[in-house]
Amino acid sequence: MATPTNTPLMPKATAVWLVENTALSFDQIAAFCRLHPLEVKAIADGEAAQGIKGLDPIMTGQLTREEIEKAVKQPEHRLKLADPKVRVPEAKRRGPRYTPVSRRHDRPNAILWLLRNHPELKDAAIMRLVGTTKTTIQQIRERTHWNAANLSPMDPVTLGLTSQLELDLEVEKAAKSLPIREAGDPGAATLLSVDETVTPDALVGAGDYGSAARGVDADDELDADKIFAKLKSLKGPESDEEEE
Repeated sequence: MATPTNTPLMPKATAVWLVENTALSFDQIAAFCRLHPLEVKAIADGEAAQGIKGLDPIMTGQLTREEIEKAVKQPEHRLKLADPKVRVPEAKRRGPRYTPVSRRHDRPNAILWLLRNHPELKDAAIMRLVGTTKTTIQQIRERTHWNAANLSPMDPVTLGLTSQLELDLEVEKAAKSLPIREAGDPGAATLLSVDETVTPDALVGAGDYGSAARGVDADDELDADKIFAKLKSLKGPESDEEEE
């Protein structure tokens, strides 16, 4: 289990040192070390943490003397971790992503989903997302994979193979590398704007089409007598006999 970033290293050892070397209250030490106040009291009474050597948080750069003195004078004050003097950059992952054994059988389905829904992604991006090989991607693309007949596209985020953030970043990166289509290009069709779709001509055309589809003239659409007469003529004489 990972230690939260706002928790000091070796909390119990730090608590032992603070109990032995400061006048801080049990509540202050417990809040700083993420312990229960009764556990800190047990440390002070020698009932807990026996054999644990105290760790000086000042020497490790996690606290300053000024912070401790301030907390001693103000019992309501809560200790805060000091900012680290040296920031270690996170190690970037190299090579393909590691996939747990229990999830590896889902990778072909995830690859198929990516190929169908995001054809703009390059093989290298798919490899980073689901931790596969270029050969496998090619086999699935060409339907020569040994299990191609049983594959079904499945979202890699749903399968837990990658995160939505990572997928969005890869898709955004791939979209930037696509060539910009010109206005006259058939593949660059775009939706019409609202102004173009609500013009009088467009609305009249839509009304005429709707009336024609129902078999009613546009001029007769609001004439109830004509509409009933037309419906009666469509029913024929048999309908009249049934009504009688």
